[in-house]
Amino acid sequence: MLRDRLAAAERHVAEVERHIANQRELVAQLERDGRDTAHAKQLLEQCEEVLAIHVAERERLRAELGL
Repeated sequence: MLRDRLAAAERHVAEVERHIANQRELVAQLERDGRDTAHAKQLLEQCEEVLAIHVAERERLRAELGL
């Protein structure tokens, strides 16, 4: 059960990291094009907050499993 939850947490971390990488690229592209980046940066910040939650859960599960 815990190992399944850890595997899910690992997948969530990887997925959010991909979203963050894509969002960072979008922000950079918008900046290069001289466009408004406020919304894109806000979304990036939210993704980073979600990542922190998933990482904390992953680390908690790892500790519980003694990894």
